[in-house]
Amino acid sequence: MDLLNTLVDKGLRRETPTREEALAVLATSDDDLLDVVAAAGKVRRHWFGRRVKLNYLVNLKSGLCPEDCSYCSQRLGSKAGILKYTWLGPGEASQAAAAGVAGGAKRVCLVASGRGPTDRDVDRVSQTIKAIKDENEGVEVCACLGLLSEGQAERLREAGADAYNHNLNTSEATYGDITTTHTYADRVDTVRKAHAAGLSACSGLIAGMGESDEDLVDVVFALRELDPDSVPVNFLIPFEGTPLAKEWNLTPQRCLRILAMVRFVCPDVEVRIAGGREVHLRTMQPLALHLANSIFLGDYLTSEGQAGKADLEMIADAGFEVEGTDRVTLPEHRAGGGCGPDRADGVCGSHGSGGGCGSHESGGGCGSHQDGAGCAPQGGEETPGSVPGAGGPRTDLVAVRRRGAGTDLAPNA
Repeated sequence: MDLLNTLVDKGLRRETPTREEALAVLATSDDDLLDVVAAAGKVRRHWFGRRVKLNYLVNLKSGLCPEDCSYCSQRLGSKAGILKYTWLGPGEASQAAAAGVAGGAKRVCLVASGRGPTDRDVDRVSQTIKAIKDENEGVEVCACLGLLSEGQAERLREAGADAYNHNLNTSEATYGDITTTHTYADRVDTVRKAHAAGLSACSGLIAGMGESDEDLVDVVFALRELDPDSVPVNFLIPFEGTPLAKEWNLTPQRCLRILAMVRFVCPDVEVRIAGGREVHLRTMQPLALHLANSIFLGDYLTSEGQAGKADLEMIADAGFEVEGTDRVTLPEHRAGGGCGPDRADGVCGSHGSGGGCGSHESGGGCGSHQDGAGCAPQGGEETPGSVPGAGGPRTDLVAVRRRGAGTDLAPNA
């Protein structure tokens, strides 16, 4: 297919595809799906080999958010039966992080619900960052705390944070349909603040909220302009008790096309499969590793994920390897961070480097959205051997997190 040959050539040269080419990827047929995956896989392997970076989420503060993000289980007015608790102490958070590190994670993502941190919150998170780094040599720490005020990104950087996550989530044109308590421009401003402070910025999207192909391409091109080094791709988990509970718009095939499009538009960027992969990719998850070079290990913020052991087995069975702390994730021309006239690739925006959280699970600071979802299993009993909700909603795959951070139970790392 001429389209795919063109996109591979552009990806190997770090050249931006046209909007028409990106839209054409999303419009490919199921008959062409494996060709699309193979083509995007060439670009992924060129820049990242067969390495998979593991990231681990620690939900520092769950629920109780004043923002109204429609996708979020922690939103104002949410009736989702999630865990709710205030700030974990540095020792408790460090202990939670250690479980993920022991499972192979090289980055710990510290997430807190809310519009944005107070200065006292920044002090609290700074102490937590120090506690984690004191106990885990070589591990990266990303903060995801919502909208940043002046000077807060610098303070997090001084405390030892490596990265900051804040997702754009959807296109600017449709953002007001998803959230009314803050704006798309607010999110862009926070990504820029993180970059300006020398933090490695991470920003991504949520697919499956009823958006069009044009909306998906718009947000990915906007991310390309911001130039983050990490782009988490979340797939909406329609959480019972939220306005988007009935939005079951994704299939495994569409998820793969979306990941391929992101890889072609952001060829040398860490593309992370974030919240919702278990629910929407299901048995197609191993194919997605040919497109993305990064995943979250174990559970998310408010929902259960695939068991950490199963993640590791999946990576090995698919012929990939877990990236160690001794490896630099990004290609050499991006690894220096920063984004100025001396940057080797010559492709820059307001930049955002590195990797952050951003797994669509509602909680993280003003919508890092990883909610995962309603109480599972739901619905009536299934007959032996049947597939619940085949071809439709898979509420059977969605479960509220009841272990790990904020509980007395061991995490699923």
